[in-house]
Amino acid sequence: MEKPSLEYLHELARGDHSLIDQLTEVLLAEFPIEREEYYESLKTKDYKLIGQNVHRIKHKIIILGLENAYEIANQFEHDLRDDNLDSDKVEEFEKILGSISDYLKTI
Repeated sequence: MEKPSLEYLHELARGDHSLIDQLTEVLLAEFPIEREEYYESLKTKDYKLIGQNVHRIKHKIIILGLENAYEIANQFEHDLRDDNLDSDKVEEFEKILGSISDYLKTI
């Protein structure tokens, strides 16, 4: 499994350390909330709401350089639009969330 990193963020910011700091703060502030909202929406089985939450988290996934995880999240989101809640995809997505959560604790 891929490991999250801030490499893409550094490339995006082109050495602007204040931008890196700002975007890192956004990640640290928003991700836990978005993760919790995802889990709450999963309990309701509201596919549209789950998909919206996956969509928001997808942006954090790509910023952390997780290209394969992004593709998994993207497919999961599309499946949800078709009212398909595949338990294997839920499990894969939750592994991604766990990986990101663990990584964010280190920065």
